[in-house]
Amino acid sequence: METVVFLERDTLCASLRRPAFEHVWRDYGSTRPEEAGARLAGATVAVVNKLPLGADLLARLPALRLIAVAATGTDNIDLEFCRGRGIEVRNVRGYARETLPEHVLMLTLALGRDLVGYREDVRAGLWQRAGQFCLHTREIRDLHGASLGLVGYGTLGRGVERLALAFGMEVLVSERRGADRVREGRTPFEEVLRGSDVLSLHVPLCEETRGMVGRRELSLMKPSAILINCARGGVVDEAALAEALREGRIAGAGVDVLSTEPPGDDNPLLDPGLPNLIVTPHVAWAGRRAQQKLADQLIDNIEDFVRRKP
Repeated sequence: METVVFLERDTLCASLRRPAFEHVWRDYGSTRPEEAGARLAGATVAVVNKLPLGADLLARLPALRLIAVAATGTDNIDLEFCRGRGIEVRNVRGYARETLPEHVLMLTLALGRDLVGYREDVRAGLWQRAGQFCLHTREIRDLHGASLGLVGYGTLGRGVERLALAFGMEVLVSERRGADRVREGRTPFEEVLRGSDVLSLHVPLCEETRGMVGRRELSLMKPSAILINCARGGVVDEAALAEALREGRIAGAGVDVLSTEPPGDDNPLLDPGLPNLIVTPHVAWAGRRAQQKLADQLIDNIEDFVRRKP
């Protein structure tokens, strides 16, 4: 009989059917790293979202055969140890193909049209005291005719491209940073940085991508450009981004992810004085339909593992 332990049930706001095989199921709303070992004792299947599962912990779990990830990213799991121990890791994919691109476009529109700024102007009474029917306090940039640079061109990057094209944007798909050759249909990484009015990141967090947008990369972007990060917080040097916004070296940024989550109050991107920055709390993936797709695929993955289906 399988013993399935979900360590972070509260991260998923969706109905979760029980697997169609004989099993014991244990739920924990949330789990601190120091609690994981005791809670996974005897488990054959561990279900996690962002909880770290490192080699030290996994070595103490001889019964564990599957880690079912309630997300796409697996940077919280020691995959090399899992390969050596024969622990299978299965993630979910494609569930956010509609909802995350919508979030990217929401941030882009809000920043380009200065939605937050205009809301604050109305709240402050500026429109009420204006001498005409409209209030011209802030610059508005249209998406039509603007260039969108995509760093990462998987399911989510393509989803953003689809919406951007509907807005009449020109799309530049970046080649990998430091690549020896540029594939057909791609544009060199630094050329994308220089040419994009909006730069949107859609890469996993790994050694190749950690800190890939730092002070130098930000200096290559247009002063009028907007940076959107709905990938992983560690892809961007947060201190360098805060500095670039404060000094006006880029026009704005929208981020849905931070390097540590939940973040500490000392995160440089949580400074309320930063101009033209919108931070959302890692919810770009969390549309209602998307969460249900994730929940269904999560259980499919567990059932397929027990049935020995790839």
